[in-house]
Amino acid sequence: MPSIFTKIINGEIPCYKIAEDENFFAFFDINPNAKGHTLCVPKQEVDKIFDLDEEQYMGLMAFSRKVAHALEKAVDCKRVGIAVVGLEVPHVHVHLIPLNDMKEMTFQHKVKMTPGEFDTLAAKVREQM
Repeated sequence: MPSIFTKIINGEIPCYKIAEDENFFAFFDINPNAKGHTLCVPKQEVDKIFDLDEEQYMGLMAFSRKVAHALEKAVDCKRVGIAVVGLEVPHVHVHLIPLNDMKEMTFQHKVKMTPGEFDTLAAKVREQM
């Protein structure tokens, strides 16, 4: 059965897409730790990050870096943090979280955003890509 991320990539579930290329896809987390919390995923469904082959792994990191630079320009933050946990969804994903405080990396602190706020911020980040 396809993961929720595969369904998002395939357009079966809506998302706030930030970036996409041939192999990777970036979209906002709908339950964000901070405004701009983004997930970068490979289009190929692989459960664990270290099961990616080296080319896929390095490609995901390069793609995530590009998205992080755009986030840092579009979101008021001190830096963009990165986390790979891998327990929530059985599909590799990199969390990019704009940070102003350590609590934003705990996954216990969440912010609420309206659909309009998501749309506006997504457009702002895409302008920086």
